[in-house]
Amino acid sequence: MANIFKGRSLNVIEDFSIEERRYFFRKVAELKKAIVTGDEATMDRFRIADPDFGIYEVFLEDSTRTKESFRNAAKFHHAKVSELLCSSSSINKGESYADTFNMLSGYSNTIFIVRSKVEGLTKWLSEECGEYAERNALPYRPSFINAGDGKHEHPTQELLDEFTFLEDVDMDFSHIHLALVGDLYHGRTVHSKCDGLKIFDSVKVDLIAPAELMMPESYIEIMKDNGYEVRIFSSIEEYLGQKDVALMWYFTRPQLERMGERILQKQDMLREAITFRKEFLDRIDPRTKFYHPLPRHKEHPTIPTFLDKTSFNGWERQAINGMYCRIVLLSLIAGRIGEDYEGPERVEKDFRSEEYIIEVAPGDGNKKEKNYSEGVRPIRDGIVIDHICKGDTPSEIRTHMRLISSVLGIDDGKGGEWVSCGADGKFKGIIFRPGEYDLGRKDLKRLAALAPSCTLNIVRDGKVEKKFRTHTPPRIYNFSDLCCSNEACISHPLNGEGVPAKFYRTHDGQFKCAYCGKVHSFKEIWKKNR
Repeated sequence: MANIFKGRSLNVIEDFSIEERRYFFRKVAELKKAIVTGDEATMDRFRIADPDFGIYEVFLEDSTRTKESFRNAAKFHHAKVSELLCSSSSINKGESYADTFNMLSGYSNTIFIVRSKVEGLTKWLSEECGEYAERNALPYRPSFINAGDGKHEHPTQELLDEFTFLEDVDMDFSHIHLALVGDLYHGRTVHSKCDGLKIFDSVKVDLIAPAELMMPESYIEIMKDNGYEVRIFSSIEEYLGQKDVALMWYFTRPQLERMGERILQKQDMLREAITFRKEFLDRIDPRTKFYHPLPRHKEHPTIPTFLDKTSFNGWERQAINGMYCRIVLLSLIAGRIGEDYEGPERVEKDFRSEEYIIEVAPGDGNKKEKNYSEGVRPIRDGIVIDHICKGDTPSEIRTHMRLISSVLGIDDGKGGEWVSCGADGKFKGIIFRPGEYDLGRKDLKRLAALAPSCTLNIVRDGKVEKKFRTHTPPRIYNFSDLCCSNEACISHPLNGEGVPAKFYRTHDGQFKCAYCGKVHSFKEIWKKNR
């Protein structure tokens, strides 16, 4: 049976399915027991034990715990461990990430562990270096592990967090009640939990932070979409004022230095809202466990040091678990373990069969022309795009019609735009252009992404010759004028990597960047809208 883990990359936590992660945690428990008891035979079953197997650490952003735990995990495997010294590398001389990692891939390096401020970097590298390996007939496709990318995700931290939670509930996947406390706005470790906690059948999450540090609404929506029960509190004081208090608290360090002078002026108040105090001890259950991804701020720790020697301390064991989890992750990706996995394989959705441009019978063209009312003069030859942004305000519709006209390249023709109001009282936009327009399949795809739910009428000799209705495409890419609005994203032009933007449709009809995960409306993914 083929090992489905061998050669995989872990760019976001969802790259491993729920069943695959549950298998992973059982293996971590097995390895940890073997290491603690000195069971060499079991440890050897996990070891790569190949001095030619290349593992490369590339930390483009400072780290201590993640870097060192991966380094020690790699040493456990008796494999070749290398490090790119970023301070003297060609990356700082203007070389692209793709060129750097392609070069390193050719030097028998199989797994790359990468930390960066650039979001979506390992996702891009897994694609680019995979194609490089194929072009050059390398005997392997390099794998990438995201060791943290900006404010996006930190999937290996999520794995060790979840494993520590599971240890404290006797590996019970049925439910979890977790309080997230601290800087939930910047914290990538808490952002990873939006999908990471799906390993539990039932999830309740309490978000504890003042408004300035609250988790972005997009992540809260992901939690709700995943079926989590989500509650919001502005401070620990408020949280303890009600009775349903979690037995698991996950703290993060406030990163107020990222938020400007206005926030720094309120830093004492903000820190107080998310810092545990001695006076709270009598108000929590003695079975409660506290966790923290570390490091704690030495002057303003959200978990003060007086708690270090108490039973609440779960963060020290959590940090130690990092090495066990990363040993197992490397073992899986190298194909050393995983052949006994019996769950379903993670299957990428196939979008090719989904049709989102529907040609419909045009009907009676003359009757249809009567619907272009309120100043829209019927045209004899040309195109009419109807039902644009139905339900928006007239101002919003006009703004978006200008974008449609520009992106479709129909600005220079005759005709115009109009805002109409239907019998249901909702406004909609109409673009009409007389003349000869040859719109191919690519143009129709672009129109579907620009104006989902619109109708395109191709008029000849005063009649509608062809009629198309558009729906939101399941994905959109290969258009040079697409752009993710997140300046930290690897695909953003500011990063100079030439990575083409790519988006996937969300369940509610928006577009999610394939690299950084930022969610956009269909109006926000175009360069001409910047």
